[in-house]
Amino acid sequence: MGTVEAAGELKAPPAQDDDLAEAILAEHTMSFWEAVKLYPAAIGWSAFVSLGVIMLAFDPQLLGNLFAMDKFKQDFGYNFNGEMIISAPWQTGLSMGNPVGQVVGALLAGYPMDWWGRKKTFGACVVMTAGLIFIQFFARSLEVLLVGELIGGLVLGCYAVIAPAYSSEVCPMAIRGHLTSYVNLCFVIGQLLGNVVASQTMKLDDHWAYSIPFALQWFWCAIIIPGMFFVPESPWWLVRKNRLDEAEHVLRKLASEKVNVHATLAVIVETDRLEQELEVNSTYMDCFKGVNWRRTEISIGVYCTQVLSGIYLINYGTYFFQQAGLADDDAFNMGIGFLAVGFLGTVLSWFLLVRYGRRTIYNTGLFGLVVLQIIIGILDCIPDRPNGVQWAESSLMLIWNFCYDLSIGPVCFVIISEASATRVRSKSIAVATAAQGILGIVMTVAIPYMINPDQANMQGKLGFFFGGLAGLCFVWAHFRVPETMGRTYEELDILFDRKVPAREFKNYVIEETVPPEIGAVRAEAGGLARAELAAKTEDAA
Repeated sequence: MGTVEAAGELKAPPAQDDDLAEAILAEHTMSFWEAVKLYPAAIGWSAFVSLGVIMLAFDPQLLGNLFAMDKFKQDFGYNFNGEMIISAPWQTGLSMGNPVGQVVGALLAGYPMDWWGRKKTFGACVVMTAGLIFIQFFARSLEVLLVGELIGGLVLGCYAVIAPAYSSEVCPMAIRGHLTSYVNLCFVIGQLLGNVVASQTMKLDDHWAYSIPFALQWFWCAIIIPGMFFVPESPWWLVRKNRLDEAEHVLRKLASEKVNVHATLAVIVETDRLEQELEVNSTYMDCFKGVNWRRTEISIGVYCTQVLSGIYLINYGTYFFQQAGLADDDAFNMGIGFLAVGFLGTVLSWFLLVRYGRRTIYNTGLFGLVVLQIIIGILDCIPDRPNGVQWAESSLMLIWNFCYDLSIGPVCFVIISEASATRVRSKSIAVATAAQGILGIVMTVAIPYMINPDQANMQGKLGFFFGGLAGLCFVWAHFRVPETMGRTYEELDILFDRKVPAREFKNYVIEETVPPEIGAVRAEAGGLARAELAAKTEDAA
């Protein structure tokens, strides 16, 4: 995303084309550790904005644990065969807030992100989240809690769009995959905290057993609100608003003094110009027009695969382990271990991203998930369910979650950030998030009925259901998911414009920077934005 100048060497600003060539060369030759040293601020602010995802993940994970908490069931449940439970319809209704929020909140987030920028949208969402927590905290009936979950979910859904979009726009190509996949780590952290907090309060015999977990959500708001005033705006958004001076200022805040921000800015301006010439506009309809439809399909597909492969079982992890036959304490501990291995898997995925890229990790991991789910289903078919079966199924679910967070979990966020065109990135991610949320609504309705003892009580046979769906997703991914590692956004624009097959992305050679027909249009147009940037550079000299 930038070039390095020799320390202490003063040079006149090069011509704009030289800036572009220098910046593109630097993108392809910069190593991971060089990028870490040159862009510490970009890494820090990307991680900071992703904290919102922790709140997004904490809320549904907490609800799944409350369904297994004795005090919550006593206060809100009903007696079924001598056991207090939360009915499947109410489990469905309460759990609906998060996926509904992803659908509506994600689509709504695309507009303010384009109108007012990533920074202001993020700040407004955090303030609203802090206010809506009060509804959950003071809820003493399922009806009030349902209102809090639904309204709060609308705001929480915005974080799923803001975080990957911002991360992909403030970092260089060498660490782009790591910072966008960090979004998945924040999901895991939020889920893990939901399990840990619930396990520590489950023994309380009053309303604080579930009120304390709700109150702890304010902790993240207290951390984020003071810092959000200092968050740099996305330089890509500023360029699209023709605020080049501000974009350059932001780039200087995000990078070290050794980075040639003139070259970085030239690449952003040129990529934006290229997409305008490719007729890439920035409305939701543009996500489904021309070559953008393929890019949107990829984003939707990789995100929806997370749901179809069984990720929504994580929200019911503790409850699932209980229904599989584990004691309450064992179920809560297994739920924590379930997410701890997910944390480890996401961290290890960062090493794989550097070596193997996106497509290989995604497809290999997805195939592994299919195999594990089918094995879990087969184990559940053993007659009379011997004592060791529930532990075997639960252990395989731990392995499943490790494989998920090693592959399709984090890599999904890398792909949706890289596959979308920069001018419609926020809206493409919003569409993909909404599509995932719609499937999430289906699973939120279905899973309680599939696992509740007063309904289907499928237990481990859910492996057949999710294993079959994941198998279909694997076939789609083999033919449609491209390798985007090592490509600048401009190169990705060209590859998609040329309709290069997904399996040929990795080895396709782009002999010229832009297609001849686009170059002719650019020459005729004169490049107003480039001229303005060049004039500004001369003034600085």
